Amino acid sequence: MTPTIMRQLWSVVETAQAKILLQLDDASLVQWLVKQTETQILLNSNETDFLSQYIQSRLTLIRDIAYERQC
Repeated sequence: MTPTIMRQLWSVVETAQAKILLQLDDASLVQWLVKQTETQILLNSNETDFLSQYIQSRLTLIRDIAYERQC
């Protein structure tokens, strides 16, 4: 995954409403974050797969960030 894709993903996480990040189940949250990232950067299938796996491995961190923003 390129640094640009990673920066864009974390930008999406930071600008998304905390409510969305906390309410979606794991699979839906991964799909939503991939789609939001893809609206900013064109991804090929390998990048999309890797991004999905990366998000899956960081779901706890993403939800922690959202929870902290909500409080």
